[in-house]
Amino acid sequence: MEPDAQRPLDLAFARAVAWLEAVPERHVAPATGVDAVQDRLGRVLPEAGQDPAAVVGRLADAVEPALIASQSPRFYGWVIGGTHPVAVAADWLVTAWDQNAAMREPMPGTSAVEELAGRWLLDLLGLPATASVGFTTGATTANLAGLAAARHRVLADAGWDVEAHGLGGAPRVRVLAGAERHGSVDLALRYLGLGAATLVPADREGRIDVAALEAELARSSDPTIVVLQAGNLHSGAFDDVGAASDAAHRHGAWAHVDGAFGLWAAATPRLTHLAAGLARADSWATDAHKTLNTPYDCGVSFVAHPADAVAALGAQASYLVATASGLDPWTLVPEMSRRARGVPVWATLAALGRSGVAALVDGLVAAAALLADELGRLAGVEILNDVVYTQVCVTFGADERTAAVADALRAQGEVYASTSRWHDRTVLRFSVSNAWTDAGQVRRTVEAVRRAIDAVP
Repeated sequence: MEPDAQRPLDLAFARAVAWLEAVPERHVAPATGVDAVQDRLGRVLPEAGQDPAAVVGRLADAVEPALIASQSPRFYGWVIGGTHPVAVAADWLVTAWDQNAAMREPMPGTSAVEELAGRWLLDLLGLPATASVGFTTGATTANLAGLAAARHRVLADAGWDVEAHGLGGAPRVRVLAGAERHGSVDLALRYLGLGAATLVPADREGRIDVAALEAELARSSDPTIVVLQAGNLHSGAFDDVGAASDAAHRHGAWAHVDGAFGLWAAATPRLTHLAAGLARADSWATDAHKTLNTPYDCGVSFVAHPADAVAALGAQASYLVATASGLDPWTLVPEMSRRARGVPVWATLAALGRSGVAALVDGLVAAAALLADELGRLAGVEILNDVVYTQVCVTFGADERTAAVADALRAQGEVYASTSRWHDRTVLRFSVSNAWTDAGQVRRTVEAVRRAIDAVP
């Protein structure tokens, strides 16, 4: 490589390592915003080229102050994991290799790695070994892929070819989902032209009422898809996936599981009770960039009957090199061009092993339980959910006070947690998703919350 070409790479590596080393102790919230970054970068396209190394340096200087330290072990916003160093390293290789991971035979290197990662995931999560595995951008597109396969199957069973004829004139597809389904499910249904789901009542923790689901299933013989949940956004609770899937199948419906962060409970013997019956569903969605702590982006779609996924998402064209054996990646996900995002998954699984993944998930759950216990000891703090997994929802009294404490906490800069609405109350939600959130980090978090409480009159 020419020296001039290597200089920006060397600088990028040095800046990346410096960033990663600083993350555990840096201010979590961004220090500047969009305007400041654009001012520093320059808003007008240069007329002449510039030194690549200088461009990389200017980019890092401008952007880093505006980054949220989501890799911090005291970051609990939304559900965003940290990043294992081995996954970051593998992702750098993916960028350098620059393979379009859509076609299996022309791109055998990355395809081989992704196929291994897929097999390992099926084994780890206890899903059918013959299921297809597609790597997507995230759980929204993973839900989309699974629900596309579902749409194909239920309409095909009703005698309608949706791929050939579209939805105009098709039998109505009924979608049933728990009242506390995640918004990504609504988006996926909208993208697929299926409209809003019919909502089935859920209990206080957000678990779908299986008896109410059974009654709703019996109301109609229309083609039906049932959407279930492994890991409620606020409580972390799990639907009774086995019983709900059985109910769906008794009525000829497809059962899909949105397990963006909760599907990983199946990877540890201590938590398999939460995911009991998981394999009895027909499709599943999850994120590796959440619980497994791989870099953004990496969702995973699993479909029990691969032919349904291929029928819904596959395409044929003379310029595409179809594989003589196996499944081409482009037939399992919405994208025909994508990076090999399954490679960091393989690297993380290889580095951790089965026991390491179990320890990771167990550690997240233990940290959430400790956090709930310690926060619950503070005056004026109420824990709203049964902490069975990685989510902790708290209030500090009235909505206005909860919002004020949340703002004070984030302003300190040591801890970041996000607010939400649950049970018609403002809550501060702690999502424990970082592999390095240990007991020491939990105690630092609790002390920061104590200071935030004291700062609000």
